[in-house]
Amino acid sequence: MSETINTNEGKKKTPLNGRRALPPNNSNDEENEVPEMEAFGLIPRGFNPKDYLHVVNVYMFKDPHEINKQQHHTDKYDSPKLIVRRGQAFQIQIDFNRPYKPETDQFWLEYLIGRYPQQNKGTYIPILVGDVLKPGEWGAKIIHKENNSVRLSIMSSATCIIGKFRLYVAVWTPFGILRTHRNSTTDTYILFNPWCQQDAVYLDDEKEREEYVLNDVGIVFHGNINDIKLRSWSYGQFEENILDACLFLMDKAQLELSGRGNPIKICRVASAVINSRDDDGVIAGSWDNTYTYGVAPAAWTGSVDILLEYYSSKQPVRYGQCWVFAGVFNTFLRCLGIPARLVTNYSSAHDNNANLRLDFFLDDEGQVDTKLTKDSVWNYHCWNEAWMTRPDLPVGFGGWQVVDGTPQETSDGMYRCGPASVQAVKHGHVCFQFDAPFVYAEVNSDVVYSRRDKNGTQVIEKIDTTHIGQLIVTKEIGGDGMMEITEEYKFQEGSEEERLALETAVMYGVKKQTTQDSVYQPQTDVDMDFQVQKAVLGSDFKVTITFRNKSHNYYTATTYLSGNMVSFTGTKRRLFSFLFLSSARSFDVAIKSSEYMSELLDQASFHFFVTARISETGKILAMQKATVLEIPTLRIKTRGEMVANKETSLTVEFTNPLKQTLENVMLRLEGPGVLTTMKKEFSQIPKNSTLTWEVKCIPKRPGLRKLIASLNCDALRHVYGELNVQIQKP
Repeated sequence: MSETINTNEGKKKTPLNGRRALPPNNSNDEENEVPEMEAFGLIPRGFNPKDYLHVVNVYMFKDPHEINKQQHHTDKYDSPKLIVRRGQAFQIQIDFNRPYKPETDQFWLEYLIGRYPQQNKGTYIPILVGDVLKPGEWGAKIIHKENNSVRLSIMSSATCIIGKFRLYVAVWTPFGILRTHRNSTTDTYILFNPWCQQDAVYLDDEKEREEYVLNDVGIVFHGNINDIKLRSWSYGQFEENILDACLFLMDKAQLELSGRGNPIKICRVASAVINSRDDDGVIAGSWDNTYTYGVAPAAWTGSVDILLEYYSSKQPVRYGQCWVFAGVFNTFLRCLGIPARLVTNYSSAHDNNANLRLDFFLDDEGQVDTKLTKDSVWNYHCWNEAWMTRPDLPVGFGGWQVVDGTPQETSDGMYRCGPASVQAVKHGHVCFQFDAPFVYAEVNSDVVYSRRDKNGTQVIEKIDTTHIGQLIVTKEIGGDGMMEITEEYKFQEGSEEERLALETAVMYGVKKQTTQDSVYQPQTDVDMDFQVQKAVLGSDFKVTITFRNKSHNYYTATTYLSGNMVSFTGTKRRLFSFLFLSSARSFDVAIKSSEYMSELLDQASFHFFVTARISETGKILAMQKATVLEIPTLRIKTRGEMVANKETSLTVEFTNPLKQTLENVMLRLEGPGVLTTMKKEFSQIPKNSTLTWEVKCIPKRPGLRKLIASLNCDALRHVYGELNVQIQKP
């Protein structure tokens, strides 16, 4: 009996109501007791179990170099247990007390999961030994006999439950069934199998499987559309205890064990449990630049620390933002064997009412009215795609599915999003579950600038159909570069197919408000543009605004430039504003570091908003752009060559470029297969001075590995460094 049950005995049992005959079976950790002797009736006095075939040992071939883990692509998991993928044969050896005689001896295997195993739920699986293995169906056959041992090849079902199974060997005697005693060393983890054609997550390209299932380091693209930045993220799906932590998330989400063979159900519940909003899930989000009693989102370098902390404390880990939710979600998916990738959408719409438009309301001055404007544009937003068939949808909507763990809107009463078919989003078929209208709006909304006239009519000043979802990217296969996937989500702006997809979305109830109920007469003979100078954090820079008059008329413009420091979600902190009357063609505005350094938000990102009213016509021109300041980087250096299982030393260096002393600086360093996360705090780094941190480690796995470092303090965030290292074989 496992300890988990004992601790639960004191809890109130939920009454069994309705048609349910058994309590819910939604914990992979709870167990039932299985009798070692199951008598058929009265046992005669002279019965001695030792007289019958008796199991002495069960050998699992579970070491990384042995056949099972090699053939099932599970040799990287840092676990002493057998880990196999479903729908594919694996081997075990049973040693008996004497040679096995098929004519008179009968034995079979029993795989159990959870506390209330039932054969019709797939939680109790008896396997008789036969002559043939049918692909993708449970079965076992003897492939070798020698002395007292038999070697079995066992096939699991291609649709079976994902999780940790207990194994018993049962032997038939005339008086009852004899079973092996409970032995945790024979526990078998069964995962999804992208290599198996009958599995719902089958992926037919080996390079894609290497990338989307077996790669334990990825790239997060951030910054903004004009200044794309990237950083590495350690998924660490093979690290010690991560598999158990990921299985625990399904227990936490109370997903019935019988539903754990279905990637659609698993993604749906995981999307909710990755965030803590309504179920005390893994990560608590924070977007307000105060991270007391927690870790700033920018300081994390990977998922391992977050998942292990949650697994041990059972309390939400503080704090995350979209790329942290997406990084941890990716670890969960790849760990269980579901092909997955992290995706970034630049200029991502958060449309509160799914009307496919973002409404920016301007006041009489041409400034954005923050009380009325509720929609927002994120510089970028990260989510995940998981690969699977969708038998619940019409043919053609399988493949990549959007799943998002960042809490934005509720879906069926919980903060979650997906799985939504990328194909369905592209073609406007937003009637298909789950949450396709929300994803469609994220990549396809129009930005509408409007203001109320004195007589109460709403005047639309400008409609921007190209600002949202300008670029959608993920990491390329087999490298650290960027792969654009915008055309997977939408057709070319203005094309015939794009109009058709939009009409389809509208037909399915996504409200595209027309502009007929409001006046829309833009000023077409004057163009306005502005450029922001590339700048390093802590230095001054300038914004240049340019007008182009395409008519013979003489115009003057009252121009309003507002600059805000923004977090990437679009929450602003007003920084400065300028107003000027001008008929000049272009002019510069200087932005001083002394004005913005004290107001610095997480991502050192500015959001500029220019509105200009043409004095002669009263018409308004409006435009918005974001820019991200250049942030200094960390340098990681190694000494000599690095060899597996041999101590080596690394150094991390950083030079403070700011005109102020940095205080309470936290450094983190990690690298899957090289070293577990190490942290060090420095109380002060004076301006222009360089800090050096030396670290000793013993790399575990040979091959090309990646080291990732981050630096974090209140005055400076999103400082990263990384280094590819080749670990030699000893």
